Amino acid sequence: MTLLKIARMGHPVLLRRADEVADPTAPDIARLIDDMIETMEDARGAGLAAPQVHVSLRLFVYRVPAERSAGGDDPPRETSVLINPVLSLVDDEMALRPEGCLSIPGLRGMVPRHVRIAYSGLDRAGQAVQGVASGFLANVLQHEYDHLDGILYPMRMTDLGQMGFDEEIGRYGVRT
Repeated sequence: MTLLKIARMGHPVLLRRADEVADPTAPDIARLIDDMIETMEDARGAGLAAPQVHVSLRLFVYRVPAERSAGGDDPPRETSVLINPVLSLVDDEMALRPEGCLSIPGLRGMVPRHVRIAYSGLDRAGQAVQGVASGFLANVLQHEYDHLDGILYPMRMTDLGQMGFDEEIGRYGVRT
């Protein structure tokens, strides 16, 4: 059974704050990261948080595929990991962005997200990483970070009338 199938079975880990990762370089963390990357890529996702695979730890993997990149400040990005992340606002600008989730298959919704955020945390070697994200990357980081706090994207939506099935939304040309 794949990690994603296990995650879809539903589990309270998705709805609680995840615990800090004590040792980012531990062998079990390396295996978890590798398994999460494989699961995310197999599902053609852009991110996957540990709580989605029933591991209540503050880490997620993410990427920006070329077809989702807006270019400029939002270039394509190879798969990366962020351990014990911290996000902060660069400014107050918000935008509605279409989102889906591997834990809620088949649905999409318009979610208000900050356009630019600063992020910091650790990579898989335990080294500090930081940066400023905008566009699709900012959206992915906020979405995955929410998973670490037990928040699913419909909980952020301000208008549930802007939620629909993938197939239906695809007919209207909404890029997700």
